[in-house]
Amino acid sequence: MKKIITLTTMVFALVFTAEVSAQEFSELDRSPADIASYPSSGRVSDKALKVTYGRPQLKGRSLSELAPAGKVWRTGANESAEVTFYKDVTFGGKSVKAGTYALFTIPGESEWTVILNSNLNQWGAYSYDPSADVVRVSAKVSQGSASLEAFSIAYKEVDGGVHMFMGWGNTRVALPINL
Repeated sequence: MKKIITLTTMVFALVFTAEVSAQEFSELDRSPADIASYPSSGRVSDKALKVTYGRPQLKGRSLSELAPAGKVWRTGANESAEVTFYKDVTFGGKSVKAGTYALFTIPGESEWTVILNSNLNQWGAYSYDPSADVVRVSAKVSQGSASLEAFSIAYKEVDGGVHMFMGWGNTRVALPINL
C-alpha cells in the first residue's frame, strides 16, 4: 500500500511540475502602467490623490495622431486612466467628492477638457458614456521646451493644493486641484 501511495505521489508531482514549467507568460506591455500620486514621496502614507494610467510612447508618431483634437481620449494607453481622491477636492474649480473616477480628456489646441466619469474599469474610451460624467473642466495648454517620448503625469505644489500636469511631446496641460 505504501508503494502505491508513493508512486501516486511521484506521478502527481511530475504532472504538476510539467504544468508549472509549461506556463507561458506574455510579453511586457509596450505602454506600461504607472501611478502618479501626491504627495509623491513613497514615504508619505497620507496621500491626497493618485492617478493610475498607461504610458504610451510617441515612437515617431504625433500627439494629434494618438489623441486627436476634439475626441474623447482615455488619457493614456490601454484601460482608461483612473484618479482616486482620498478626500474631497476642488478639481479645476469644481467640487468633487472623495472617490475613484475614470479620467478622460478631450484634447484641444489652447485648452483640454478634463472629464471625471463614474464608470470604472473601461478599456480605452470605446464605451465612454457622457451621462456618467461627474465633472468637466477646462485646462490650459502650454508648450514645453523638452519633448516627452512617454505620456506622463506629474504634480507641482501651489498655495492650497497642486497643479496636475499631463505632458506628451511638447504639449503640457495644467489643471489646478485644491486639497
